[in-house]
Amino acid sequence: MDRWNQSMVPEFVLLGLSHSHNLQLLLFVMFLIIYVLALSGNSTVMFLIVTDRNLHSPMYFFLANLSFVDMWLSSATTPKMIADFLSEPKIISFAGCMSQVFFDHCVGAVEMMLLVVMAYDRYVAICKPLHYFTIMNLKRCTGLVVTSWAIAFVHAMSQLLAVVQLPLCGPLEIDSFFCDIPLIIKLSCTDSHDLDIYMNADCGVVVVTCFILLLISYTYILITVRQSSKAGASKALSTCTAHITVVMIFFVPCIFIYVWPLNITWLDKFLAVFYTLIAPLLNPAIYTLRNKEMKNAMKKLKSHFTNHKGNT
Repeated sequence: MDRWNQSMVPEFVLLGLSHSHNLQLLLFVMFLIIYVLALSGNSTVMFLIVTDRNLHSPMYFFLANLSFVDMWLSSATTPKMIADFLSEPKIISFAGCMSQVFFDHCVGAVEMMLLVVMAYDRYVAICKPLHYFTIMNLKRCTGLVVTSWAIAFVHAMSQLLAVVQLPLCGPLEIDSFFCDIPLIIKLSCTDSHDLDIYMNADCGVVVVTCFILLLISYTYILITVRQSSKAGASKALSTCTAHITVVMIFFVPCIFIYVWPLNITWLDKFLAVFYTLIAPLLNPAIYTLRNKEMKNAMKKLKSHFTNHKGNT
């Protein structure tokens, strides 16, 4: 069995999602469409929030940042996966592999913390409405976003440094469509049990802490909503339902991949596709379709382009 350290590893072989040529062609078309839709949807959300004055509020500031992060999340691994459907063998360099590890964990952690920040924003808006714009001023909103990126960077670097020096034994085949830490650890020449525990604990701190904070925030919100007026409660519940849906779509796959791994290869691949590509596609749709202000902004944008086309 061949043995390499990190300075000697030339490249990895990705086994991908399927070995069937016809199925790979089908997946190429399907995932290319999904990826384009995800980029288009999140770009549209960002454009609407930047250009529409009615959307210049803390909630939409965070939503624009979430859409920006979703674009990064879907772009960290998806373009390589789509290109690999048309190539054999599916090769990725050591540097490319480590880049995927870093960006996947960094952007994923930012998304989790932004969802917590958005829950906090809704908590302040619903539970302390009179002090909302005082508490959620521009300085604090910007600070929360910058802090989310800083914590995510530290988390991703801790993950990267733990695997980049790992001695690896061949064949250097990764049974997935991208480089992920649990799969790289399986290639280790040494006993990786302690490293597995460290990785699960490190990811668990981020995932579980964020999840608990989200549960606490939405519990307080729902308790407050029950005591509110019917009209106010209805609007708050609509907004919170959209947030909770996005939380479940993103957090459930991450929990079963990094915190409580099931070690079922086909399921791990499905969950990885779901949180790296499907979640970024669904997020803008969920927020747009369940939000009156966003729907109005979409109608104005559509009307503007229709009128402009009619005048030309």
